[in-house]
Amino acid sequence: KLIGARYFDKGYANFVHHHDTEGFHSPRDHDGHGSHTLSTAGGSLVPNASVFGNGMGTAKGGSPRARVAAYKVCWTPLPDGGECFDVDILAAFDTAIADGVDVISVSLGGFPYDYVFDGIAIGSLHAVSNGITVVASAGNDGPRSSSVTNVAPWLFTVGASTFDREFVSYVTLGNNITIK
Repeated sequence: KLIGARYFDKGYANFVHHHDTEGFHSPRDHDGHGSHTLSTAGGSLVPNASVFGNGMGTAKGGSPRARVAAYKVCWTPLPDGGECFDVDILAAFDTAIADGVDVISVSLGGFPYDYVFDGIAIGSLHAVSNGITVVASAGNDGPRSSSVTNVAPWLFTVGASTFDREFVSYVTLGNNITIK
């Protein structure tokens, strides 16, 4: 499934004057976000999947027969909140285009900016102009006004939703009180 992985950190390293050591100086992710998003996009069919016997069925990614390449652009967050630099994002878009990908799935974003200042909007416009579909996350904030990110009209922006299941957990405290 995973046929290639690259990382881009020149913008980050230039800003902090060193390479990120906590987040691995490699395409490897340190918190599982990259692995999670790759399996969401291209995960294989997994029959009889469930959470403790609930919701039994077949789990799969959006395109289970896809071959997937990873392009890491985000690093250990800085005190001012910066972790993904436009120069690294744009380098990854350019590399993905040169690699001949068919679809780019972008699982990052921030506050919506004017398109001319938004690395994701600029990189995705370049990709779309080269015939590549770009899918991006709508963000993890909200629901409230103006909380959606990745709003350029050439992007296919996807938001999360809820589902009709509840997975109940019980915890027994040290004083033998059980709570839901």
